[in-house]
Amino acid sequence: MATPHFRLWHGALSRPALGLLLALALARLLLHLLTNGQYGFHRDELALLDDAHHLAWGYVAYPPLVPFLAHVSMQLFGDSLTAFRAPSALAQALAMLFGGLIARELGGHRFAQALAAIAVACVPFSLLAGSMLQYTSPDYLWWVLAAWLLLKLANGDNDPSANRWWWLGLGAVIGLGMMTRYTMLFCAAGIVVAILATPLRRQLASPWPWAGVAVSLLVFAPNAWWQWQHDFIYLDFVQHIHARDVRIGRTGDFLGGQLMLGAGPLLAWLWLVGLAWLAFAASARQWRGLAWLYAMALLLFWLASARDYYLAPAYPMLLAAGAVLVERGIARLRPRAAMAARGAIALLLFGALSAAAAVALPVAPIGSPGWQFSRGLHDNFAEQVGWPELVAQVAAVYHALPEAERAQTAIYANNYGEAGAINRYGPAHGLPVAISGINSYWARGYGDAPPATVIVLGDDAKGIADTPATCTLAARLRIPHGVENEESGHPDIYVCRDLRFDWAKAWPLMRSFG
Repeated sequence: MATPHFRLWHGALSRPALGLLLALALARLLLHLLTNGQYGFHRDELALLDDAHHLAWGYVAYPPLVPFLAHVSMQLFGDSLTAFRAPSALAQALAMLFGGLIARELGGHRFAQALAAIAVACVPFSLLAGSMLQYTSPDYLWWVLAAWLLLKLANGDNDPSANRWWWLGLGAVIGLGMMTRYTMLFCAAGIVVAILATPLRRQLASPWPWAGVAVSLLVFAPNAWWQWQHDFIYLDFVQHIHARDVRIGRTGDFLGGQLMLGAGPLLAWLWLVGLAWLAFAASARQWRGLAWLYAMALLLFWLASARDYYLAPAYPMLLAAGAVLVERGIARLRPRAAMAARGAIALLLFGALSAAAAVALPVAPIGSPGWQFSRGLHDNFAEQVGWPELVAQVAAVYHALPEAERAQTAIYANNYGEAGAINRYGPAHGLPVAISGINSYWARGYGDAPPATVIVLGDDAKGIADTPATCTLAARLRIPHGVENEESGHPDIYVCRDLRFDWAKAWPLMRSFG
């Protein structure tokens, strides 16, 4: 009996192959949903959570889509950490699914499709992106979708009108990417080069590629308008952040970082052989646009002195290409050798997934050997510890003030993690909304009435000394479990009285970026 197929405009995907990819993606989604409540909100997530309560067409640090997704998710599923992170879990599950579909577009069968999907799940960056809600996770998905659509165009008819939905879809994905993270521009530049360097350029005489451009601009237009209204504030922000990253050495090994970033040490060979195949093999000439996309994005990020993880979303398509090449190589082996090769690949995937999970999933108890191992490689989990305790200690300082003074007291946070934590956990302690000069918090002001007393977080004795006020040390933050993170570098909580400045004149000078 013939195997049933699902039609995807052109080409076919067998029901068993699609079922396998969907099962893998669902397992990935459930994995994140079951583990994402282990610690607490990351400092970046706390700021994002605040922005999700102040929906707008733009924010200082990022475009509006991810705060909107967080808002919708919490409205649908409740105000919990797992609900908050659900969009990231879904984005990474879909990236895994489309990684398998990219392998299919490259001529891969069920083994290559499953290998590509599982390889994406083995990438530590991808696992970490599914474990926190930041713009990096949807951004990862948009790059994968863009690569898949580019392949759909390469595999399609020469008649541009037959490809119209793929052109329009590509435009929509680029627009959504720009509404998620502005580095989508680098992906778009890579797509332009890929089109110009391949037979797809012949379709530029048709209106449909330009209709796709129009769709992308239309999707991005609300944020572009917001930036124009706010004097393109993101440019000031990114200039400050980039200068900081260069100063502290975060951009120093961009090219070397790619070897570990793409898929970790155990699977780096897979994307490398995939890239080589796409770039040089005659059998991959039809899909060479993916190599051009990667090369252009790599070059632009390197010239811009970007951080190494900015290129992370480009690797699923290369892993898929490597998976197809592995499948073709195994097909040439004798049956016993082929079985042994598949077994070796399975063991390698198990090892890669286990190592990635130990590094990038929030599962190890705080302070355990697994926690310490992960902490030695990144600080994302450490930055999720101690926020409720910080707010409780601030509340103790606040409620120790005389009642009349509390009515005129503000809590000033020097960083967005502190501000977000006060606004997330403070209402249960009777605390006022935090004020801050950082990022989008500055635009929300210092309240209806100028504060007479300020509780200051995130400062130290040297920094507080030049404040035109009488400031006293009121408490010192204690982070539980002895965890060291950014807050442990400035644990002092000050109370400042006798303020000798005009808030209306001082506030414009208090804007900062971080």
